[in-house]
Amino acid sequence: MTEFSPRGDDRQLLPFLPMIYVAWADGVLSADEVTTITEQTGEHLTVECRKRLASWLDPESPPSPRQLAAMLRVVRTTARDLDADHRLNLADLGRRLADADGSPVDGATGQALAELEAALGVVGEEAAAELLAPERPEPEAEEPEPQFAVEAMTALLDGEHAATRRQVRDLLAEDDFAPLPRPIATDEHRDRVLERTQALADRGLGALSFPEEVGGAGDVGRFIAVFDTLAYGDLSVVVKFGVQFGLFGGSILQLGNEQHHRRYLPEVGSLALPGCFAMSETGHGSNVRDLETTATYERASDEFVVHTPHPLARKDWIGNAARHGRLATVFAQLVVPVEEGSSEEEHGEAEHHGVHAFLVPIRGDDGQPLPGISIEDCGYKEGLNGVDNGRIAFDRVRIPRQNLLDRFGRIDDDGRYQSPIPGDAKRFFTMLGTLVGGRVSVASAAVAASKVALATAIRYGARRRQFGPAGEAEVAILDYQVHQRRLMPRLAAAYAHHFAVRWLAGRYADESADARETETLAAGIKALATWETIDSVQTCRECCGGQGYLWVNRFAALKADTDVFATFEGDNTVLLQLVSRALLSEYKKRFSDMKTYDLVGFLIGKAATEIGEKNPWTTHRTASDHLRDPELHAAAFRYREQSLLASVARRLKKRLDDGMDSFVAFNQCQDHLVALSRAHVERVVLDRFQEAVAAAEPGPLADTLGRLAALWALWRIEKDVGWWLENGYVEGNKAAAVRDEVLALSAELRPLAVPLVDAFAVPRQWLGPIAFGVGTERV
Repeated sequence: MTEFSPRGDDRQLLPFLPMIYVAWADGVLSADEVTTITEQTGEHLTVECRKRLASWLDPESPPSPRQLAAMLRVVRTTARDLDADHRLNLADLGRRLADADGSPVDGATGQALAELEAALGVVGEEAAAELLAPERPEPEAEEPEPQFAVEAMTALLDGEHAATRRQVRDLLAEDDFAPLPRPIATDEHRDRVLERTQALADRGLGALSFPEEVGGAGDVGRFIAVFDTLAYGDLSVVVKFGVQFGLFGGSILQLGNEQHHRRYLPEVGSLALPGCFAMSETGHGSNVRDLETTATYERASDEFVVHTPHPLARKDWIGNAARHGRLATVFAQLVVPVEEGSSEEEHGEAEHHGVHAFLVPIRGDDGQPLPGISIEDCGYKEGLNGVDNGRIAFDRVRIPRQNLLDRFGRIDDDGRYQSPIPGDAKRFFTMLGTLVGGRVSVASAAVAASKVALATAIRYGARRRQFGPAGEAEVAILDYQVHQRRLMPRLAAAYAHHFAVRWLAGRYADESADARETETLAAGIKALATWETIDSVQTCRECCGGQGYLWVNRFAALKADTDVFATFEGDNTVLLQLVSRALLSEYKKRFSDMKTYDLVGFLIGKAATEIGEKNPWTTHRTASDHLRDPELHAAAFRYREQSLLASVARRLKKRLDDGMDSFVAFNQCQDHLVALSRAHVERVVLDRFQEAVAAAEPGPLADTLGRLAALWALWRIEKDVGWWLENGYVEGNKAAAVRDEVLALSAELRPLAVPLVDAFAVPRQWLGPIAFGVGTERV
């Protein structure tokens, strides 16, 4: 193919040149497109020009990059004096080029140009703008001014423990607490985590929940504030901190007596006595009631004999066990022989009093396992490798009677079992209250981790630019609708779960709150908050492209370390089943003699009454003010919860009426029960979010939170819209309007996105460098 020459007959081709260039630049011309160009241009060209054109259109010999560049150069040179901002299509540009060259086209040729552009199916105005576009200008560097005071939002989020949170953030900003520049050897990581946990203990932060008389502050709320703020940093430190002071120390505090507190808690709080919380077993991870480790009381020696009867009964995944722990709170079945002076092994008759907690030394001062104690390392894990998880087995290990944590059950001086709680089931669930704090803490840490991911991804998205209209600055990727669609609802979710977890922490710290209800809420909120974190971290990683794959930007560690949160302190799916059972049984408290059959009938009637209330979603209104109405959202969430409660109750009733065993009946409705639990927890989260909006100072702060709450509610409705459609609560036009409103709110909140994540006040060194423009330069 020969190059275009702006002389002689070649000038006849000049008005067609933009379209020919665009046709080849977009890709290989099809046979139909070649035919179209030939037919539209042939009668307007000389024989020589037709030959030249045929050589340019030969699919077997397409233009080279050099030849295409020459065409573009001719177009731009000829159009040098044209107004680049003028909205020309390709046909207009061709005519203007001919005019500029002094050889204007006639009417027939102009018509041919228009028909050719239509036949090629290109967006002529955009193609012409690309042809004439100058070099892109530099974008404006600054984000718009926030509509609310970032410091005020931070203060609102920090709440009553703002000073403690600032203290922890300042600590995380120190060089000694800087993130790892790369993965390091497991032993080195564990040593590093121990050092940082010791630094926290030295500042008195580990003992905050312990009584003042043993060196603490008696403030559970401050302890949780420390825990979740630490989660901006190394999550291995967070878990180590939680195991030592929350689980191990908390078990002694919650289950022990004052003698236990005085003897152990000062050293636990200072980390002079590293310990473990040994509950889970290989064979009974979630089924704590049926743990198989035994602690048999021996009257003759006034001791307990702690024993692992077989390998599957070993304690598994025990934090602090592999290297550092010296004392363990061991949960075991308490066995008391019936006859005085006897042992179960000799006579086989014994009283079994269920799971209790015992303090069992596992290592000596030399760091070696004590006699009868077998310890092995769980090995390298997907994440959290700064935590020394291990397995422990006991071979008839003897401990004194005083090592029973006996607040709820003890052996008296006569060798008899005594308890202030007569019922085994109630005593068991009362003792399991130690798990509630763990679940509250894990939920709060998960929310903090999602904030780190969102802060990095959103700040990066506001700075990273790609593509855009011809001749204009490249567009920040956060300005793309699909990018907003991915990040803004998840930002709203972080705020939603923030308020839910803070409220839950307040309930946990309030001794007057119903403990069983708090346990149910902790199970459900922990499940949804941790799942949301796992989803958000992955989405944020993808939104940062290859930069998100770099270790230094922290997504690798966040993904690896938060993945276990879905099973940590209870498998999420199992926890949701706990929630549904609590929902089904909560009314039974009011009807002590109500059997399962009657309970199910009662629930059906109650739920049907609530579902029968007027449905505001049946109207045909789709305006924004209607769709953003908080009461509209609350009504939908209440309806879903009560409807699922009624329908699962009907399913259970039918099976029980047919004589099915209750375990089998519940198993056959398990998926339905999990859906009910999700609906219940999401309704609780929405209630807490809306309460926070109502409590915020009127003005920009409350307005912003209100839009976030609306976005989260509509996003959740959209996610489960199939259920609402299936149940006739929402019609098709309303479902489509919900989707559109999610997009609209995401776009409205986009200018506030950076201030909203800045309000989290994540220490700078714990955000990826891309959050501050490093690594975002164009290559």
